[in-house]
Amino acid sequence: MAERAQARRLRPRGGGVQQPTTTVELFFDLVYVFAITQLSHLIVDDLSVAGVAGAAFLLLIVWWAWIYTTWMVNWFDPTSPAVRSVLTGVMLASLLMAAALPGAFGDDGVLFAVSYVTLQVGRNVAAASLLRRDQPLRDVFERLVGWSAASGVLWLAGSALEGDRRLLLWIPAVALDLCAPVAGYWLPRRGRAATTDYDIEGGHFTERCEGFIIIALGESIVVTGATAADAGLTSTVVVCLGVAFLETAALWWLYFGAMAERSRLVMRTSEDPGRLARDAYTYLHVPIVAGIIATAVGDDLLIAEPRQALHGVGLAVALGGPVLYLVGESLFRMRVTGAVNPKRLAVAGVLVLLAPVGAQVSALALSAMVAALLAALALWELRAPAHPLGPRPGSPTDAPLASVGDLRHLQQQQEGTTS
Repeated sequence: MAERAQARRLRPRGGGVQQPTTTVELFFDLVYVFAITQLSHLIVDDLSVAGVAGAAFLLLIVWWAWIYTTWMVNWFDPTSPAVRSVLTGVMLASLLMAAALPGAFGDDGVLFAVSYVTLQVGRNVAAASLLRRDQPLRDVFERLVGWSAASGVLWLAGSALEGDRRLLLWIPAVALDLCAPVAGYWLPRRGRAATTDYDIEGGHFTERCEGFIIIALGESIVVTGATAADAGLTSTVVVCLGVAFLETAALWWLYFGAMAERSRLVMRTSEDPGRLARDAYTYLHVPIVAGIIATAVGDDLLIAEPRQALHGVGLAVALGGPVLYLVGESLFRMRVTGAVNPKRLAVAGVLVLLAPVGAQVSALALSAMVAALLAALALWELRAPAHPLGPRPGSPTDAPLASVGDLRHLQQQQEGTTS
């Protein structure tokens, strides 16, 4: 009976079973729409180096809370009442954490830290308790409990300090959180865990991370749309809104273009999807999301003062957001497919070179140049899409490192066509 109960809580594996994203997961994501909006407003309200650095620090915590829950739900079935109850509790803790983001270094520091620690430790303890001791995943979650509890002590102790002094303990706490996957969640007498122990369903994991990119892009549209409505829909504001939308649409196209299906295929057929999920999605999606948030802030500045030139941090955000996005996206694709995309890196370099020009022209002119470059890049890639399993003739730099699973998948397709 206990074995049947555990089976109902875990997603089925193997046999070609599909692992779709459930409505429970989509409902859970709504809290993180709010969290991303909070981070954007933090930068807009404090457009300084310290303000941007603080928002970047908090983004790491928000992302870590979301991605660890994504790992859990890749294993556990959200349609199970027990799992759904855990997700509901995690969602409440996430909401409290998101609400406390603006005051994390002020009056709401304790609430922020308590919510985050409760979310991380509570989810891991609950997941471990839902598994029998002979279930291999039980060892994984017991390791997670140990590492999240260790960092949790630093988070809670840091919240007792005042203002920026909290960073004295919160920075080591973040470092501990970030190093845990690379360290294999090492524990005394147990050693390290291997990524092959994680048994990730690559298709579902990819879909969930793509969903978070949609969350970030959607928040960009919400912020710019709301700013435009508040500013009054004059002809200039309408043009600015169109430019901002073109920029966001280009970012969407660059992520969800031909390379997206290629990445999904590699994740579905990889012999070690846990390692790819750790490297490419858990770590390398952070600069992608950060780039989208920074781009949204730049669009907000555009609509607020389209005729004024951007300087200092404002200029750095407007240009640095797309640059960070392109570099992060290039690193992500390179890790997944083994392919280098020189076109994206070249456009990122051009954007960096626009910095001296950007300080001399209006925000509208600068944003129009950025949007035009991103749109041209998307159209350029549309004309020459990458082959899902190999390079186009004459394009050795775009060649992926085809896996055995890729070739097996292609062979099955060919056999099906022949029959």
